[in-house]
Amino acid sequence: MYYSIDMNFFYSKYNLVALHFKYDKARRRFVEWVQNEIAVVPDFHKRILFSHEAHFWLNGYVNKQNCRIWSEANPQVYVETPLHPEKLTVWCALWAGGIIGPYIFKNDEGHNVTVNGDRYRAMITNLFIPELNNHDVQELWFQQDGATCHTARATIDLLKVTFGDRLISRFGPVNWPSRSCDLTPLDYFLWGYVKSLVYADKPQTLDHLEDNIRRVIADIRPQMFCHLKLDYIRASPMPEIIFKM
Repeated sequence: MYYSIDMNFFYSKYNLVALHFKYDKARRRFVEWVQNEIAVVPDFHKRILFSHEAHFWLNGYVNKQNCRIWSEANPQVYVETPLHPEKLTVWCALWAGGIIGPYIFKNDEGHNVTVNGDRYRAMITNLFIPELNNHDVQELWFQQDGATCHTARATIDLLKVTFGDRLISRFGPVNWPSRSCDLTPLDYFLWGYVKSLVYADKPQTLDHLEDNIRRVIADIRPQMFCHLKLDYIRASPMPEIIFKM
């Protein structure tokens, strides 16, 4: 990956994304906030529950939102996408204590669906919050990105009931900066690792794919990612912008 502060825009394999200074400022503020928290509480990184969804296509197609390739020049690459893809939408939360999930979004009839505000809040209520009963919630922070289903007023209010001001989110007490997939271990570790394994036996049905996803995630142990901490703050591929110490 390459990113230059001197460029007015940068190319990705999938689309052209404008670079706005406001994103740099938000990322700076977030990293500085994390560094200040770690200075006071050295194990602060172990208290953040990072969360995210990912699509798993039955044919193995990779979602461009979870896999970006940056270049200084337009790569002129054509990406084939399925016309009517069969897929699962999977949510997980990851922290030093392990993984909560996976949660696979389905409707009342058991059919696979994508996420919206109502489904997301139902997942928070029926799966996520009950899973936290064995943990000291007063010590935990919750992170989510700026997807509309995450940032609806009803969703933010629901999360504040459990986490209060310990919420990292757009429109939350602590802002999560836009375009920061390199800051969450689900994007730079979990989804890539899981996808590298679930297609190994070429699943032919969504049920088979779901079984593989559940098995692979169940086999992941905290020791595999506890070393990640927040070291990516210092080892980011973008040090000239916000990570130069």
